[in-house]
Amino acid sequence: MLLAHKERGALRLAAPLGAVLAGAVRGVGGGGGPLLLVPVPSARRAVAGRGHDPVRRIALAASGELRRVGAGARVVGVLRQRRAVVDQAGLDARQRLANVDGALEVPGAVGRLLTGLPVVLVDDLVTTGATLAEAARAVRAAGGRVSGAAVVAASRSSFLFNRS
Repeated sequence: MLLAHKERGALRLAAPLGAVLAGAVRGVGGGGGPLLLVPVPSARRAVAGRGHDPVRRIALAASGELRRVGAGARVVGVLRQRRAVVDQAGLDARQRLANVDGALEVPGAVGRLLTGLPVVLVDDLVTTGATLAEAARAVRAAGGRVSGAAVVAASRSSFLFNRS
């Protein structure tokens, strides 16, 4: 399902994938208040090639699902790529960490959106956790408070995201 949505443009799958992501977000929690869902950005060329941003689309579906059940959640696309990274497919965990090290940022003025609210990083798939760790670093550097991360799926080689 995830590949069909992401790579084959099966956009109707955003709703069921968003429901799965909403369940993962509920598992993270955030202290009872409204949550900011911060999608991990795809490379601009990948978004252009696909014709859509799958993680953002799934995050929007998840926030809608969360609001329907009374949980305050909104998507804020504050993460930006500072520099290009290579496609992570085929890279081992160490190579993935090096590839994304320092690659993400939250632009200065945008960081104010994060103040005082729990942030849940969202992605479609976790493999090694390198991208989520880099996203957490960037959000914290901007003054955000990362409560955790939620994903739709995890590969067999993935490890649990470290919230520290």
